[in-house]
Amino acid sequence: MEGALPADAKTCAESGTESGPRGPGCSLRHFACEQNLLSRPDGSASFLQGVAEKSRERLIRNTCEAVVLGTLHPRTSITVVLQVVSDAGSLLACCLNAACMALVDAGVPMRALFCGVTCALNSDGTLVLDPTAKQEKEARAVLTFALDSVERKLLMSTTKGLYSAAELQQCLAAAQAASQHVFRFYRESLQRRYSKS
Repeated sequence: MEGALPADAKTCAESGTESGPRGPGCSLRHFACEQNLLSRPDGSASFLQGVAEKSRERLIRNTCEAVVLGTLHPRTSITVVLQVVSDAGSLLACCLNAACMALVDAGVPMRALFCGVTCALNSDGTLVLDPTAKQEKEARAVLTFALDSVERKLLMSTTKGLYSAAELQQCLAAAQAASQHVFRFYRESLQRRYSKS
């Protein structure tokens, strides 16, 4: 998408390579966010993270419906359009993050922000946050969580592969810790956008 941005598009980036408590394998990749890309919609955002369609759509819709304050605007339809430009892994998490930023950009009232975080478990039980497509393919299990920004409460989860109850709790705890970095990125991205207007 580089070089093809409108002049009024705001671009933000943050290095998400901070190591977590489990070492370098549990770090998030680089984030990038562009808002106000499209001229006609009320809100638009592109969320990049790192270099089953109907099921994914349902999971994203349920997550959005869990946080959007729809009772404030009865008889109103909210449409979120997500376009996958590339898949470098952790696609559902990236889609959840893009949906949240688009809702924020449109000014849709929400009870909390939300984010997606994907974890992979290797065959030796090593946990990898924000796995690449190759890491997902080689993993014994891949777990994606949607978490809210207020209490880090679980809004949605989807899993693939074999894992124990203890590994599930380990992945959830790692995702909750990683969500702090995503929410901080949201905050800084929005501050940069609105401080320049």
